[in-house]
This record gives sequence, structure tokens and C-alpha cells, in this order.
Amino acid sequence: MLRNQDVLAGVLFLLIGIGAVAVARDYEMGTAMRMGPAYFPTVLGRILYAFGAFLLLRGIARGGVVAVTWGWKPLAFVTLSMLAFGFLITRFGLVPALVAMFFLAAAGGREFRFREVLVLAAVMAALAVGVFVHVLKLPFQLVAGL
Repeated sequence: MLRNQDVLAGVLFLLIGIGAVAVARDYEMGTAMRMGPAYFPTVLGRILYAFGAFLLLRGIARGGVVAVTWGWKPLAFVTLSMLAFGFLITRFGLVPALVAMFFLAAAGGREFRFREVLVLAAVMAALAVGVFVHVLKLPFQLVAGL
């Protein structure tokens, strides 16, 4: 039973949800109209907890054993892409950091298609600039030196 993917995913979501609610309990909750610092992690934690309970129960009901293997390459490249984004955004700006992040994350996949990743990075960078810089007015430098 413990090698069933639904059971493992359910336990993981349950633990993350419980952790989020536990961390947020020391902060002020607020209301939906005037959210305190605990509101979002508590609501998200409860959603994760409920989703985890659903997956866990579904996995127990279905039973069966599935071979669970770790994809070390994707895990390493996605982690590296997030670290690179954090390192590059202050030095080179939002757009180059996003492009590097998408290319590094895509390098961890089974197939790497340069043109597809380039189009994805361009579209996502444009959306990020539109949302974060123009709509939310966050003070991100788009490209260093410009």
C-alpha cells in the first residue's frame, strides 16, 4: 500500500498542508476582506490537506503497487533553475533571469526543443512584465543597464 503513488502523494500533501497551517497559527488571521499574515497560508494549507486526504483515501481504495522512482535529473535542473533565477534577477534583471530559469528547467526534461523553450520563455517573460511591472507596479529592473 505504501508504494502506491496516490497514497504517497496524499501523504505528501497532508504533511505540507499541516505544516503550512502550523506555521501560520502564530500570526493574525484577519478576514477575507482584510487578510492577516496567517490567512493565505492557512487557507492554502487547508486546501492541500483536503486534497491530500482525498488522494490518500483514493489510493487506499484502489490499492495496488506502483514502482516509484525518483527523477534525479529533473529535480536537479528545476532546483538549479530556481536558484539561478534568484541569483540572476538582482544582477541582470527580470527578463534574463526568467529566460535562464526556463532554459535550465527545460534542460531537465526528456526532450529539449530550443525553439519551443525560446517561445515559452518569451511569452512568459512578456506576461511577467505585464503583470508584475505594469499591472502590480512592482519595481523590477527588466534588464540590467537599461
